[in-house]
This record gives sequence, structure tokens and C-alpha cells, in this order.
Amino acid sequence: MSDLGKIDRETFEEVIYPQLGAHRDDVAVGPRHGVDFGVLNLGDQAVVIATDPVSLLPDLGLERAGRLALEIVLTDVAVSGVAPTHLAINLTLPPSWSDEELARAWTGLASHAERLGVSVVSGHTARYPGIESSWVGGATVLGIGDRDEIVRPDGASVGDEVVVTTGPAAEITGLLATLFPEQLGLSPETVATAQERVEDIAAVADARAAFEAGGVTAMHDATEGGVAGGLVEMARGADARFEVDTEAVPIADGVEAVCEAVEVDPWTVTSAGTLLLAVEPGRGAAVAEAVSDRGTPAAVVGNVTSGEGVYADGDRIAAPESDPSWDVFARFS
Repeated sequence: MSDLGKIDRETFEEVIYPQLGAHRDDVAVGPRHGVDFGVLNLGDQAVVIATDPVSLLPDLGLERAGRLALEIVLTDVAVSGVAPTHLAINLTLPPSWSDEELARAWTGLASHAERLGVSVVSGHTARYPGIESSWVGGATVLGIGDRDEIVRPDGASVGDEVVVTTGPAAEITGLLATLFPEQLGLSPETVATAQERVEDIAAVADARAAFEAGGVTAMHDATEGGVAGGLVEMARGADARFEVDTEAVPIADGVEAVCEAVEVDPWTVTSAGTLLLAVEPGRGAAVAEAVSDRGTPAAVVGNVTSGEGVYADGDRIAAPESDPSWDVFARFS
């Protein structure tokens, strides 16, 4: 059986990358492993485009599930430094979903889109047989901005500072504590604290605050593969070495307890809501402060140096071959 989650780099480069349809001169950034958005050049402006699956988890409460689903799909454009502006969304729902359930999920999604200045411009909504999970469609997000201001995840340079927001494993902690509270074997107080981590999945506004603070050279969201996987992708793309002090990395309440209970390394599991940034020398503290002013923990945690790879406290770390959270969900489900 193939690993769950995103395909690995080798499969991407062997199967996907060699076959990308017609060549067009307006495609400034096309599909690349570790880069979650593409860019079309339109004169002095550019359109940033990203596509993601949509997951709606009813146990989170349908309005909140809609909000979180939208937040996750918008982040892939937000990390470009360009604010997401337009959304096309496809919902392929299980036959069991009622109109009332759809309405609650859609209200959560559409209200969050309005708050973030995003317009829904196209969509497809239907019920189909064979849909039995929370993965209920896909979405494409667009952002329109100045082509010279786009930030890429592979844009770090030697001398830059590394900033991390939110910290590792907040997403998985919040989801596991909400979906499987009895199976964690933790005290009710610890579970309640861990459940609060669902609210940490809010990187779109954080990305905007970081970009507007100035000096951001690279930005990435730590989804599948977590903080370790995201940093490795950034270092590889920049052909540089990232040095990280783990003691400086923020870690939210409840994360260590939940990750220990399910026997996973918090650095390797999906961490939507966490941003990884490279920032020009001397600008890291200002970027971290801009994000912290929004109520999101953020800190300067290291530097970019010559070389290659990611080193935490002097030891090289690797990206996981597959995100271990998939195994946890399969075991608990």
C-alpha cells in the first residue's frame, strides 16, 4: 500500500513534473515540489494560484469546520505575500448530508471569506454516492498583487534569520483532542487545553502581518511533514543550511502531552497554522513582534548559513518519509 498523504519528491519529479501540459510564457512559477502555489505574470501584476483538497470535520461543529477548511486552503496563497482574493470551490458531499448541515458549513466558510476579503467566484456543490469521509472536494484560490513583491518558500539567503510562528503540532493536537478525547488517556483538564489548539489554525492574517512588517524573503506553512518537513523544503530550495535553536521555538500548551500520548514527534506532524519564515538580517524581531501583536506566538529561532540541510541544536534533522499523523488517525478511527 502506498503512503497516505502527499506523494514524495521522487514520484513528483518522475510522474508529475515532466508532464505539465502546454508551455506558456505567462507561467512564472509552475508546479515544484515544496512550493504550494503557482504564479501567472500579467504585466506588472501577477496572479498567485493554489489548489487544495477540502476537508469538513462535522465533529468540530459545522460552522467552525467550514471556517477551518477555508483557512487551510487560503494559506497556500497567503504565504506568497499576496493576500488571497478569489475562491473557486467544489463540494462533493456524502448523500447523508442534509441541506441544513450544508448551510451551517457554508455559513462558516462564507463568513470567514468575507472577513478576509475573499470573494467566491465559482463553484460546484453536489451529493454523490461513495463519499464517506471528511474529504469532500477541492478549492482553488487566487490572489492578485505586484509581481515584484511575491515571496517564495525557496527565497532564503545566507545571513537571513529564521522565524517560526505558533510552533509545531498545534493542528494535530487540537484535532486529536477534539475528535478522540477519550482515546488519548489524558486528564480532562489536559484534553480541554489541547482542544483550544484548533483555534491556532489561523495563518492567513499572520502571513499578512509578517509580510507587511517587511524583510520577509521566504515563507512556508508547516502542513504535512510538519515543522521539520517544511524547514527541510525551504533549505533545499534555497540551497542553504538552516540552524535552529529548539529552545527558542514556541510550543503551545497541550502539544507535548498529546504528542507523547500518541507517540509522535511534534516536529514531524501536520501543523497547519504554523508559519516558517526567512527574514532579512536584523528584521526577524520586528516580524515576530508583528505576528505576536495579533496574539500568535512567534520568535526568531535561528539563522540561514552556507551549506545545506537543517540542523536543530547542532544535529541534522530530516523530513519524515510520510506524515505520522495519518497512522494516528487510522488507528483511532
